Amino acid sequence: MTDRATPNENENDDKRPVGKNFIRVIIEKDIAENKNNGRVHTRFPPEPNGYLHIGHAKSICLNFGLAKEYGGLYNLRFDDTNPSKEEEEYVESIKEDIRWLGFDWEDRLFYASDYYEQLYEYAIQLIKMGKAYVCDLNADQIREYRGTLKEPGKDSPYRNRSVEENLDLFERMHAGEFDEGTHVLRAKIDMSSPNLNMRDPVMYRILKATHHRTGDKWCIYPMYDFAHGQSDSIEKVTHSICTLEFEDHRPLYEWFIEQLGIFRPQQIEFARLNLNYTVMSKRKLLTLVQRKLVSGWDDPRMPTISGFRRRGYTPESIRDFAERIGVSKADSTVDIGLLEHCLREDLNKRAMRVMGVLDPLKVVIENYPEGKVEDIEAVNNPEDESMGNRMVPFSREIYIERDDFREDPPKKYFRLSPGTEVRLKHAYYIRCEKVIKDEKTGEIIELRCSYDPESRGGFTPDARKVKGTLHWVSIPHAVKAEVRLYDHLFIKEDPGQEEEGKTFIDYLNPHSLEVTEGFIEPNLASAKVGERFQFMRHGYFSVDPDSKPDALVFNRTVSLRDSWAKIEQKADA
Repeated sequence: MTDRATPNENENDDKRPVGKNFIRVIIEKDIAENKNNGRVHTRFPPEPNGYLHIGHAKSICLNFGLAKEYGGLYNLRFDDTNPSKEEEEYVESIKEDIRWLGFDWEDRLFYASDYYEQLYEYAIQLIKMGKAYVCDLNADQIREYRGTLKEPGKDSPYRNRSVEENLDLFERMHAGEFDEGTHVLRAKIDMSSPNLNMRDPVMYRILKATHHRTGDKWCIYPMYDFAHGQSDSIEKVTHSICTLEFEDHRPLYEWFIEQLGIFRPQQIEFARLNLNYTVMSKRKLLTLVQRKLVSGWDDPRMPTISGFRRRGYTPESIRDFAERIGVSKADSTVDIGLLEHCLREDLNKRAMRVMGVLDPLKVVIENYPEGKVEDIEAVNNPEDESMGNRMVPFSREIYIERDDFREDPPKKYFRLSPGTEVRLKHAYYIRCEKVIKDEKTGEIIELRCSYDPESRGGFTPDARKVKGTLHWVSIPHAVKAEVRLYDHLFIKEDPGQEEEGKTFIDYLNPHSLEVTEGFIEPNLASAKVGERFQFMRHGYFSVDPDSKPDALVFNRTVSLRDSWAKIEQKADA
């Protein structure tokens, strides 16, 4: 079982100085000892075979942040070693995501494919040293010969080929003489090693696929485990920071570098990010996209950075989240509520408060003059006076939320009911005088109310008070909008833990997206894609790219409910 992070367990808290997590301790020791001449050089090395997700955001913030903190350099390198799964679309999306998060690799954009010639020469060098050989076993046979965690592997019958024969065969692989799957180049290490990665791993395989950068120049491609460490070395990366699943691969990276006698980066592993109600496997995310269970990689329910961006998240909130969860060696699962809390804190400071009615009920204010329209002054954001005020039109007919009225209200119901009085936000007090129902269905279709002309702005000469305040929209001025209400994509807290006979697909939330048609105040008619607002009492919303000037579409970014704020208050007490 994994532990769920709580505010007291985070290594970095926004209310105290950045902590010396174990990676910072290592780097500062290296600097103090003048290792690598005191240089700090990190990199982020994504494979261009999918879109980045929130786990990658943690890694980006860590790698780039450390380089900046210690006055070092940061590379972006695409480890593009598998042309059958890689696309230029993924490359461009990754660049866009990193820029959106607020990071810049300057002129240090690299690809593993930049080093194909050098990697090929490294392979030749290892063959000449008797440290690599061409093997004719197929993939299934290699797995069979590899052994298990309890049993050692067996030598390939081709392991003792001569250097001359291996050089000849490898050159013929390079020349395209052989079919896929017939030959591979393997490192000659130790088939009895307790670390399966050291049991003569494959270095090169034949792939007759067009590469998105090199075209058809190559028909053999280096394996990730061969290309990765050498690419770090070529770039003179000092601290190669990666997630824990690569810990068992580190001895292999170091073996290659030691045999070749080249610059040795220091690999440091940290625990990857796990979020509840979320899957982060690229394979599973790709399945969701390919089976059209979501609208695409940028579906606002996806944990991809592009999905969060489309939903209305801010880069500041994601960077804050990455800092708060800290860095450790222990796997843990973070409550997605903490991510939402970071977003609320950020949007609370920057989002304009507006009024939008998602389930409208018509109200006619009978004693308000027909044809009259007045402008009501509304505060844009009480957290930031510099955002100023705006004017909102008010008229005789308005919409309120249907659930803001009860004909037979329960105890302690402070909204509108027959004979009761409430405040309209920024406007007047109104009282419900009459309820109009559909004669056939009995459904409430309209309320007839009266207003107190002396209560403009929410104050009356007699200083009487009401407990309920409702948001509203003037019907003649209301702008129609499609509103998409998003929830968690999965109903199971850990959808990756699949029960017998089920897959993660079985845990999809059938109510993760609900679409409704609402009405918003006219100030939002010119809202631009990506702009964020707080719809009073509903939550934070952003304008979706599907929007058009005459057909607005809003995504609910996050609701107003915030259990993590209460947790933090208790932790601080």
